[in-house]
Amino acid sequence: MPLKKEAREPENGQKKKDVSKPKSETATEPSSDEAFPIVGIGASAGGLEAFTQFLENLPDDTGMAFVFIQHLAAGQESLLTDILARSSSMAVHKVENDMKVRPNNVYVIPPNVSMTIFDRTLKLQPQVSKLHRPVNQFLISLAKEAKNRAIGVVLSGTGNDGTEGLKAIYAEGGITFAQDEDTAKYSGMPQSAVAAGVVHFSLPPHRIAEELVRIGKHPYLNHTGLKVVEPEVVKKMILEQSWRFFGLRTVLIFFPTRSPQLIADCLGVWS
Repeated sequence: MPLKKEAREPENGQKKKDVSKPKSETATEPSSDEAFPIVGIGASAGGLEAFTQFLENLPDDTGMAFVFIQHLAAGQESLLTDILARSSSMAVHKVENDMKVRPNNVYVIPPNVSMTIFDRTLKLQPQVSKLHRPVNQFLISLAKEAKNRAIGVVLSGTGNDGTEGLKAIYAEGGITFAQDEDTAKYSGMPQSAVAAGVVHFSLPPHRIAEELVRIGKHPYLNHTGLKVVEPEVVKKMILEQSWRFFGLRTVLIFFPTRSPQLIADCLGVWS
């Protein structure tokens, strides 16, 4: 690494003007406005009830942004934004192109479009394919955008849309949820993700909301300036510390792979 040269005082006694860029322009760490988790929630048939139950159990100060993707047939209109606005204490927005996401806000995909996220900004494109998979498309882009701060949720619906999206989030070290089979009106979408082995929690919608509130308070998920802990370091910490200091929920936050078997091997406990 080249040594930083010491600046010389000009001969006329005047100090040389500092033209170097301020640290804020060159820093690679996300700012406090960019470090919040983003939750992508997908559903199709039977999803309205699940969406509502989910939102009704969320406070307005989780520090997360929530993006709802409803799997609609081509040409089908949606009243989801108006309905969800009555179920949430947060502001609910129908997404417009280039809309910036903010924490403690809810965003709803409009009909007949595909949606992705880049630079914390929602991008809309006209729906062109008959094999439209809006949940997968958004969640895959969310995984690339938010990495370990991406959270994916798949609720009631037919088919398998959302499985590939959860797989992408899982691979990036994010956290994944699926609605449990007992409460899903149509279990095709959530059970497809469970069968693929990429779901950390399978719960009813209200329990998913409660779990998100707890997870959102964890400093390693929702805090700027903290580095992601490497798996080797975590293993050593777990082996050196007792179980009472590291519950399963904390371990899931630490492990980028979220492998249940790996966690079980390190802890020596599994039920």
